[in-house]
Amino acid sequence: MLNPRCFPHLATLLLTFVSAPVLAQDVDPATLYEVTTEGTSTQVKAGGQGTFVLAIKSKAGAHVSDEAPLKLELTGTQLTPAQKTLTREQSVAKKAQGQQFVDPRFEVPFTAVSAGKGTLDATLTFFICTEKICARQKKTFSLPVEVQ
Repeated sequence: MLNPRCFPHLATLLLTFVSAPVLAQDVDPATLYEVTTEGTSTQVKAGGQGTFVLAIKSKAGAHVSDEAPLKLELTGTQLTPAQKTLTREQSVAKKAQGQQFVDPRFEVPFTAVSAGKGTLDATLTFFICTEKICARQKKTFSLPVEVQ
């Protein structure tokens, strides 16, 4: 039977083992990058075209993995994207000579079906990496578009 005087020591030991993985990670992967939709068309004429723009901007010491899968899925309400599923290969950002990594940027045309309020919904899945970690990230966006 356990001695009740040992409980405080066991609790400390257990807490150390439980919190060790959290401390070992050092940094929240979500702080290593920003995702922007700046440049996306917010007003389009009915029957006209707009452009959905999404860019991942990694911060110093981090990069978007070019070996792990990257997928962008698009759907629309009153809007029809030209492509529904994109991968890294459809990124308009290309590596410059001597550049080790490039931040992906997507520009996808969409057509406005009819007048009213439309939305573009996007789900982005990718891996952000540093020298110590490589973590899967999943972000969702819902962007309003006014169709005139």
